This record gives sequence, C-alpha cells and structure tokens, in this order.
Amino acid sequence: MKFVTGLTCHLCGATYPAEASWVCGECLGPLEVSYDYEAVRGTLSRSLIESRPHSLWRYRELLPVEEPRTGFHSGFTPLVRATRLARELGIDELYIKDDSVNHPTFSYKDRVVSVAATRAVELGFKVFGCASTGNLAGSVAAHAARLGLPCYVFIPNDLEPAKILGAAIYEPHVVAVEGNYDDVNRLCTQIADRYGWGFANINLRSYYAEGAKTMGFEIAEQLGWRFPDHIVSPVAGGTLLPRIFKGLREFKEVGLVSGQLPKIHAAQPSGSAPVIKAIDAGLEFPEPVKPDTIAKSLAIGNPADGFQVVRVVKETGGAGAMVTDDEILDAVQLLARTEGIFTEAAGGTTLAATRALISRGVIKPHESVVVCITGNGYKTAEVMFDRVAPPTQIGRSLADFERIIGSKIDDPAAVAPV
Repeated sequence: MKFVTGLTCHLCGATYPAEASWVCGECLGPLEVSYDYEAVRGTLSRSLIESRPHSLWRYRELLPVEEPRTGFHSGFTPLVRATRLARELGIDELYIKDDSVNHPTFSYKDRVVSVAATRAVELGFKVFGCASTGNLAGSVAAHAARLGLPCYVFIPNDLEPAKILGAAIYEPHVVAVEGNYDDVNRLCTQIADRYGWGFANINLRSYYAEGAKTMGFEIAEQLGWRFPDHIVSPVAGGTLLPRIFKGLREFKEVGLVSGQLPKIHAAQPSGSAPVIKAIDAGLEFPEPVKPDTIAKSLAIGNPADGFQVVRVVKETGGAGAMVTDDEILDAVQLLARTEGIFTEAAGGTTLAATRALISRGVIKPHESVVVCITGNGYKTAEVMFDRVAPPTQIGRSLADFERIIGSKIDDPAAVAPV
C-alpha cells in the first residue's frame, strides 16, 4: 500500500499501523485510513484515471489495498441526468447516481466489499463475514465466493425473502438472528473477537468504509471534474455519507477538482431516524432508536458512524430530512415512472427526502443536485405489490382488445392503423 500511511482515530487523532483495527485504544473512536496526499498528487492525474477500466479500482492510489483481488466490474455506475424527474420536482439540474445496477449484487455494497474482501485476504483472514440488513449479505457472499473464502453472513430474522435468496445463492452460511440489526451487529462483534474471523463491517470496517469514497470520486468525474451544489445520501449505519464527502475532499486535496465542495444532506425514514433527530436537535451524537420502517436496509437504530454523518452535514451546510413510509413508496413510483429506474425503499427514502428539501427551500430550483440510489427495487418488490394496477385481462382476439382497451385510448390517432 504505497500511499497509505496508517490508521488515524477520527476523534482524538491517535495513529496506528494499517492492520485489522477499527477502534482507537485511547478513546474508542473509529479508525480511518490515512494517505500521503503529496505523493498521490505527484502520481494521480485525470488522464491516468480516464485511461483505466470502468471500475472502482481506477482510483486505486486512494484505496487501501496492495493489489485488487475482486470487484473488477464493481463501481463506475451511471450518473443519470434526470430531466423528467427534475421537471416534476421543479428544479433545473438533477442527477441520479444509480448503484441499483452495481455489479455483481445490484447495490452500493459492492464498492465497500470489494475493498474489505481484498484487504481480508491481504491480512490473512481465513473466514469472511458480515452483519447485514440484506444488501451487504449478498455482496459479502458473492465476493467471498469469487475469492474462495468460507463465508458467514448474519441477518435479522425478518429480512425480505429476496434478500435472503440473494445471499444464499452463493452458498455461504446464512445465520438469521432473532432481533434487529443492532442485535446482529453486537453478536458479530463478539464472534469476530472470539474466532478471529474477518467481518467486513466490524474489524475490517476501516478498509470497508474506504470503498464508499468511490461514489464521491465518480460523481465528480462523471460531472466533468466538478462538484455539484448538493448531494443527498441515505443513512443507515452512516458509512456512505461521510465517505462521499471524504472522497470529494481528497479529490480537491490532490488537485483533481477545484471549487466549492457541495452541501451534503442526510435522508432517513421517520421510523428509523436517529441521525436526523440529532441534526434537528443540535446534538453531536445520535441517540439510539428502535427501528420501525418499511425501508429495512436503513433500519439501524444505533448507527456506528452516525456522529460522523452529523458532523459532515453541519460542516458542509447541509440538512437532514426524515420521510414516512408512504412518502418513500410514492418516491419509488415517481422515480420509476419518470426515469425508468426501479429502486428499493432506501432509494425511495433518498428521493422523498430530496423532495422535502426542495419544498423547504433548502435546495433552490437553479442548483445542481445528485441523489444517491443505493439498491435495486427487485430485491424488495413485495413492498410495491399493492401500489401497482393488476394486468387488464382480455381474450386473444383484436376485437377483445378494441372492446376492452381501445375505448380507453386517449388519442386514437396515435395508434391508428397504417
């Protein structure tokens, strides 16, 4: 790891070697990877990045691995200019950062797991696992399969069936724990300590979190090496939002992008919104809540990096928005209807929060906005079953079509015979 200088405590600044550590021994704060930015500045350029394959590893000088081992098609997902959606929301410049099509498991987790799994091999872990609300389980299982690592994924026992299948298909050991995500995470912390296994989001968290920066890198590159005015990110455990900001800050630090850093906004469902409540109350650290939301991938009541989210939102002049389950599902439909993107409830949360921020005047009509969509709607399709119309049943003849459907066509000339 030529450009990595070690691990640094986010709270007190204590430094450590780049090993399997994630908690500071001095103050129990989280550890982050540090880099020699001057050395990176002398090596990395826009042209070098643009010459590389379209994956997260195009930014490898700013990632904490010796040599990539998986994730060769992960990352560099589309940044979609959402013109129809922008018109509906009353703004001029709106983009969807669409990780619902990320490879191989259709969520942003393939970014963080590519880095964590690679580092797990480099550090000599013989078993790879995670605590998960669903998307991470599938990604950890897939990347472990590619690397030939024995794998254990721990999930709450009420997880959506499609997400269970999405992990089980890779044949890991799937363990359903009686309790919510916070219970699962607590158990996995004990298992990691007792058995010496590598857990992506526990003892490998310092490296795992770095993979999330690549979403920030890509946003800046795909916008033509510039920053947007606003970015709206969902918040679960708190990994993504602060690292998007870290990635943007690093690009500025090494001279790849100049200008004003964007305002970063946090989105949570009202049934699991410890971070938004902390922002609204002026608190530094979120107070734990008991999750109750349809957006299960965001149902983390005690987010490990929640305080970092609060800090970044305040530092950038951003805001928080919490939205109801009905608003979330409305937003899922809105995105599908206007832009042809089917996101899971977490993405609906982010778009619904964006809508709220626009209505509050936090985001102005002339400002540019990137909305981060982190998962695919087909994984949680059951939440939308009651929101779509059933098929219209007809017979097999043209007469049946014209009798039942033809009379309802708004503009017959548009479909007249030729």
